Amino acid sequence: MTAPVICLAGPTAAGKSAATLALAERWPIEVIVMDSATLYRGMDIGTAKPSKAEQARMPHHLLDIRDPAESYSAAEFQRDASQLIARIRARGKLPLLCGGTLLYYKALREGLNALPGANAGIRADIDREAQASGWPALHRQLSAFDPATAARLAPNDSQRLQRAIEIYRISGRPMSAWLADKRPEPENSVQFVTLSLEPTDRLALHARIAARYQSMIQKGLLDEVAALHARPDLHTGLPSVRCVGYRQLWDHLDGRISLEQAIEQAIAATRQLAKRQLTWLRAQPERQVIDCLAPDAAEQVVRHAAKAWPAGS
Repeated sequence: MTAPVICLAGPTAAGKSAATLALAERWPIEVIVMDSATLYRGMDIGTAKPSKAEQARMPHHLLDIRDPAESYSAAEFQRDASQLIARIRARGKLPLLCGGTLLYYKALREGLNALPGANAGIRADIDREAQASGWPALHRQLSAFDPATAARLAPNDSQRLQRAIEIYRISGRPMSAWLADKRPEPENSVQFVTLSLEPTDRLALHARIAARYQSMIQKGLLDEVAALHARPDLHTGLPSVRCVGYRQLWDHLDGRISLEQAIEQAIAATRQLAKRQLTWLRAQPERQVIDCLAPDAAEQVVRHAAKAWPAGS
């Protein structure tokens, strides 16, 4: 019987990288990175991209596959990850999904509704409107033509608000109507096991998030963002620039906020991201939960994995 695919999930700063290294000590794994930020070239520090040593220890797939001026969709991840799972298995290795972009995981497991593709011009228009009047005003606008979607989005959830408004402007049909359509079945018949690193103390995770972002600043994150900011083809309408921790420093480089404000806002936005990730995970009753704050969290992940995977060498 084919071993299931393990997905090591969890909020940002939960310790997924350390757990992945522990798994690699026991099994011949290849990692399929499930992250909408590490796929961009030149965005290394702020995405906590696996180090060269970690990448040398085991293959990592779907890193550095796009220029920041390009986009990458959940549908593309579904296609790419499905192909990678088959190829990794054909090599006699075990595929491990790892990351915090849970929409990608949902697309892979459940398939996707046929939503309209992205339109860069419309996204730029929406972004300009948001800069002029604020995202809460656009949230009120969304409420007028898609109250169901507006009800589940926070007034400052810029990325999701932009997408919902974009879909309506492209198609004339609200996002909630698209999502109500029957979703096509995913083509693969892969069995998935979800191991979820979650904190028993959310404030302790918040402290980790703040410390990690301050460390990124010390490692040169502002210079990394400045190099992107200097490119004339990059702007705030792009998914890469909107990544948490990047957009706030971009605003600082635009002169809108101080560096101290940018750091404070980036940490707050990362905490909000972690909250959304945990909300999604806690809605998955089949997941196996490991306390990410436990000193032996990585060892616990290995013990859980041993129930699904064959004995390691």
